[in-house]
Amino acid sequence: MTTPDPGFAAWMGGIQARMEAVLARVLPATQVVPARLHQAMRYATLEGGKRVRPLLAFAAGEVTQARAERLEVAAAAVELIHAYSLVHDDLPCMDDDMLRRGKPTVHVEYDEATALLVGDALQSLAFQLLAEHTLADDARVQLDMVKQLAIAAGSRGMAGGQQIDLEAVGKPLSVPELEAMHIHKTGALIRAAVLLGASCGGPLDAGLRARLDQYAKTVGLAFQVVDDVLDHEASTATLGKTAGKDSRQGKPTYVSAMGIAHARELAQELRHNAHQAVEPLGAAARRLRELADFIVLRKF
Repeated sequence: MTTPDPGFAAWMGGIQARMEAVLARVLPATQVVPARLHQAMRYATLEGGKRVRPLLAFAAGEVTQARAERLEVAAAAVELIHAYSLVHDDLPCMDDDMLRRGKPTVHVEYDEATALLVGDALQSLAFQLLAEHTLADDARVQLDMVKQLAIAAGSRGMAGGQQIDLEAVGKPLSVPELEAMHIHKTGALIRAAVLLGASCGGPLDAGLRARLDQYAKTVGLAFQVVDDVLDHEASTATLGKTAGKDSRQGKPTYVSAMGIAHARELAQELRHNAHQAVEPLGAAARRLRELADFIVLRKF
């Protein structure tokens, strides 16, 4: 397996720029009352982040020949949920972080109460987008998309994973226990991005859905393993967030559970498994394969 070719970089940059414009369009304008809340929502969402989840949605949409105008809405909904989760994760009652995407966290730049409302409002806006746009030819498919995102964001997904993470501070977790936590905390929203993107196009039969689901679960875990490695090795300036904070707070990570060398090996194994999951899809899954490479090989 090789690194992504220059065509991938151009594709990724195009999607990232497109999503910046889409998010700027769907977020309330700063002059709309309550102006401070809307300013903070835009501060939390725009001008930062790799947009991995929108990239995954667009890549999965290529498999089912989904239209770009549908994909951008589904991708925006997932990214708004992700942005809300970061705002809440950074709060003093959670991870108590001061830096995110190279700038002060929302509660530092504004205040805690505003940060709480920003998260609430971003989550609500995500579901508004799914409800007010036509994203699938069959209304039942679109309703299922709403359900998928709700599950991914809730107690059986991201919020539940965060609770497990909070309870695990100071406790050693085995690799299977770590995997179970991150399937919820990180993996659930990545899985939703892939399945929502694919659902914007042609029908998903059981076999195709299973392959995409397996791919999404694999890259979701790979993303977290690499995050743990980077938290151990990279600088705060490179990451755009406080480096080494997990270990200082006594949080269990893949590095603490298996060591840095084995964590790197696991990331490569997950990369291989992601390729295998979509191999039968041929050229249509090219971007999904390249994204698996990007997730594992990234340096920030």
